[in-house]
Amino acid sequence: MKNQVKSSCAKAVQFAEITKSLIRKGNIIRVKKCLGIAEQLLITGNAETKNVITNIYLFSVSTFITIRNCSISNLFPQTLHKEYIKHINPSGV
Repeated sequence: MKNQVKSSCAKAVQFAEITKSLIRKGNIIRVKKCLGIAEQLLITGNAETKNVITNIYLFSVSTFITIRNCSISNLFPQTLHKEYIKHINPSGV
């Protein structure tokens, strides 16, 4: 079996699925760790990384917590929380 290189989009989807699974299980410590990693990628990543974290990872996780009516937005680190607010309130009001 050949090693396959996953695209950054595929990695973000997989990372979001892991985070959502941890939310379902109630593993808050690991959820916070995942959100912290996403925060670091958002702060230190290149333009592509920031775009993938915002538009794939955060969109997937924020949609999930909205549909499931989870109240975990307080777990989001500061920069990621600002992006989360933009996703749930796109008008900027």
